[in-house]
Amino acid sequence: MKLKTVDLTLCALFAALLAVCAWIRIPFGPIPFTLQTFGVFAVLGLLGGKRGTISILVYLLLGAFGLPVFSGFQGGFGALFGVTGGYLIGFLLTGAAVWLAEKWFGDGFWSFTIAAIVGLLLCYAFGTAWFMVVYTKGGNSIALGSALSMCVLPFLIPDAAKLAVALLLRSRLKKLVPASA
Repeated sequence: MKLKTVDLTLCALFAALLAVCAWIRIPFGPIPFTLQTFGVFAVLGLLGGKRGTISILVYLLLGAFGLPVFSGFQGGFGALFGVTGGYLIGFLLTGAAVWLAEKWFGDGFWSFTIAAIVGLLLCYAFGTAWFMVVYTKGGNSIALGSALSMCVLPFLIPDAAKLAVALLLRSRLKKLVPASA
């Protein structure tokens, strides 16, 4: 996997975009919405699967090493391995789904859209399983239905809207982003 300077620069820039998206919080009940999933969709849509996934990985590594790049200006391994850390790590699954779809089916609108949806579902599944494991380690118990109603169902419509906006941006801006080497 050979990357040119322009690729590395774009990956770093879009990792910073992910941090900014994580910091934007919209209050909604006990769990605020952030623009992280929008950021993931935008990064993958504009950079493509390979560079987008690298950007997500850089973002996660920055957070793991303590930079306050996650929601609520959090950082460190505690934030990454807490109850919502599975969703953060799940962003890599979204990237992998887009990357594989590009390799197998090309970089078209429908290929990206379906891959992003599949990736989001993988992120939901991994994040919810992670949430349940971490939550029960604290001596609590939670049923799958309860975890889904807390961690997934409230986010379905907002995440669909974020994907729609990212698709619009992708259709308008992708031609302006330098192609991968």
